[in-house]
Amino acid sequence: MTFLPSEFHAAMNRAHAGAREWIDSIPGRRVAPSANIDEMLAVFRGPLQEQPTAPADVVDELARLAEPGLMAMPSGRFFGWVIGGTLPASLGADWLVSSWDQNAAMRYASPATAAIELVAGEWLVDVLGLPPGSEVGFTTGATMANWTGLAAARAYLLDRVGWDVNTQGMQGSPPISVLAGAEGHTSVDLALRYLGFGSPTRVPADEQGRILVDELRVALRASESPVILCLQAGNLHSGAFDPMAEAITLAHEYGAWVHVDGAFGLWAAASPSLAPQLAGVERADSWATDAHKTLNVPYDCGVAIVAHPGAARAALGTQTAYLMRAEGNAPDPMDLTPEMSRRARGVPVWAALKQLGRSGLASLVDGLVSNAQALATELATLPGVLVLNEVVFTQVCLSFGSDDRTREVTSKLIADGAVWMSGSRWRGRDILRISVSNWSTDAGDVAFSVAAVQRAMR
Repeated sequence: MTFLPSEFHAAMNRAHAGAREWIDSIPGRRVAPSANIDEMLAVFRGPLQEQPTAPADVVDELARLAEPGLMAMPSGRFFGWVIGGTLPASLGADWLVSSWDQNAAMRYASPATAAIELVAGEWLVDVLGLPPGSEVGFTTGATMANWTGLAAARAYLLDRVGWDVNTQGMQGSPPISVLAGAEGHTSVDLALRYLGFGSPTRVPADEQGRILVDELRVALRASESPVILCLQAGNLHSGAFDPMAEAITLAHEYGAWVHVDGAFGLWAAASPSLAPQLAGVERADSWATDAHKTLNVPYDCGVAIVAHPGAARAALGTQTAYLMRAEGNAPDPMDLTPEMSRRARGVPVWAALKQLGRSGLASLVDGLVSNAQALATELATLPGVLVLNEVVFTQVCLSFGSDDRTREVTSKLIADGAVWMSGSRWRGRDILRISVSNWSTDAGDVAFSVAAVQRAMR
């Protein structure tokens, strides 16, 4: 097989055409897929053919066959699972990342992507008001960003008591207590499981899911071992923020490492009007967020930020003879994430921030909150609709009376497919959960979505 640029051109031209058709269809299409998984398997399943297929024909077939099974997640009417859309500059940058095909692990091997990601990380630390010099790694998503921060915490705390977890492992190690609010996200639980901690000790929370500082004090006093405290910037259901300043100050008095799960809510720190809700968050030791959610870059792109220089590298870095390191003591990108090989997923972050600028990022975040509050206000006027949370960020939780009625309305809304809102269960009752995460959602989408809920109620 020969490297023929013309074959790339043909395949990329077909991909460009297919991508344009998809983007052009978003404003008018139903959000829900028109085909289910069984129908999609029937279309794609079959024996692999004997002979090669022209690359352009493969791309054509893929775009044509997949289209019925795609959900319009980039739509301004998609409000499920805290999934954002994609900014134009980030999409274009992501295409370049695939074309460049760089392994973004080492500064020596790909200095361009390493430099772009380093600058993107510096910009993020700056706009989020976090400590200068914090180290930033780009992971697959918020789960692995949480894992990265917690891995650094584990190594840091065990090193303080004379235990090298990298060589001695966890078996027989001094214990570490992990505390988390009663409504902490399952991605933190998964990260803790992966790291050998098991489930955290739950600290009671208030009616919006915010950790109670007095109860946290009791839990800290009861601990006889080093402590990791997991706080939350953006409750999954209410969007509420833990009381950062009080909780972090208290935890540090007990020598705890504080990790903040800010998968979608940490971005509030970029908005002058919203940042006061996160006052004190900059005093934590590590943070996790997901750029695909609130920043609206393409999948996948988690961000792990660690305040202590060298802590992530001590937990995750490796040295082998065959890896070529650039001169200097700066960490390579692979020293700050769990992966040795990965795409340059920080490049679309650079593009998004470059497109938006500081004011544009603040406007994006403020716009998401404004649309969430507009949805809550309009829906609350409908007979039988109860908004259950204080809409302080991008989340809205609704009840339609009984659990049966709420499930029925949710089912009808999903079956209608014109908008997408997902069901959940919060504080002992079934709910309809709305997450406003797409930069393109506008007043028309809000009105359209309220009408869709009305149809489902009827």
